[in-house]
Amino acid sequence: LQGPRYVSPVPSGGFVVSEECGDVKVFMSSCKLLCSLSSKYGHQFGNPAGVCVDTNGSILVADEQRRTVHLFPEHGAPICLVSTGLRRPAGMACSSSGHLFVADTVENCVKVFK
Repeated sequence: LQGPRYVSPVPSGGFVVSEECGDVKVFMSSCKLLCSLSSKYGHQFGNPAGVCVDTNGSILVADEQRRTVHLFPEHGAPICLVSTGLRRPAGMACSSSGHLFVADTVENCVKVFK
């Protein structure tokens, strides 16, 4: 890993890690690298920060530089879930009821999205 920042478990037993170098990596339960989201999806991150995994197993990534949150489904293209209203998204969490919690470090608050 190159500058690991945030980590989140994956339902299959693995985990996902954001890196300072601008990538997000997914590991299997054996700690073996499964994939890089940049490579798998052809997505360019600015500065990936918080990561979490929803109930469907999709990976969500907050990008501090681009002020966005993208969803990376197991199959299909990435989807931008949040493109406005964030100044510096950092840590995130997904709830089982479909809510997304994003810590915004500039505004000193946690924003909730449905």
